[in-house]
Amino acid sequence: MQNVLEKQEKTSLLTINIVSIAVPLVVAILLSFPNKLYLGEWTKNLSHIIGFINTLTTVLLIAGLFFIKQNNIKFHRIAMTGAFSLGSLFLVCYVLYHLSNPSNKFNGEGAVRYVYLFLLISHIALSMIVLPLVLRAMFFAVTGKIAQHKSIVKYAYPIWLYVSATGVIVYLLLYHIFPAK
Repeated sequence: MQNVLEKQEKTSLLTINIVSIAVPLVVAILLSFPNKLYLGEWTKNLSHIIGFINTLTTVLLIAGLFFIKQNNIKFHRIAMTGAFSLGSLFLVCYVLYHLSNPSNKFNGEGAVRYVYLFLLISHIALSMIVLPLVLRAMFFAVTGKIAQHKSIVKYAYPIWLYVSATGVIVYLLLYHIFPAK
C-alpha cells in the first residue's frame, strides 16, 4: 500500500512539474502571436475583470493568513481554496485577453515609469516561480501532508501575495492612473 501511495505522489509531483513548465510556455507562445484573434468586443473588458480577480485574490490571501494565525483551519482552507480558484480564473481571463487584444502601452513618464517597469518585470518573473510552489502547497494541503505544506508555504505565500498585490498595482497604474490617451 505504501508503494502505491509513493507512486501516486511521484506522479502528482511530476504532473505539477509539467504544468509549471507548460503554463508559462503556452502563455509566452500565445502572447507572441503578432495577429490577435477576434473573440468579440467583450474581451476588452477582461483587463478590468483581471484587476478585480487580483484584488479579490489579494484579500483572500491576507484573510487566509489571518485565519491560520487564529488557528481557524476551516476558514483558512476556504480562503486559500478561493484564492487558488481565482488564480485559475485569472489565467483563463489573462490568456483570452492577450490572445485577442494588443498589450497596452504605459503612459507614465519619469520615475513612475521605472517603478512601473520594476513592478511589472518582478510581477511576471515571480509569477512563473510561484506557480510550482503554490501547486505543491495545495497538493500537500489536500493530501494532509501538513509538515511539507508548512515548509513550502514559507516561500510560496509571500511570493504569491507579492505577485497578486503587484498585479493590482500594475492594473491601477496602467488603466486608471496613467490610462491610454
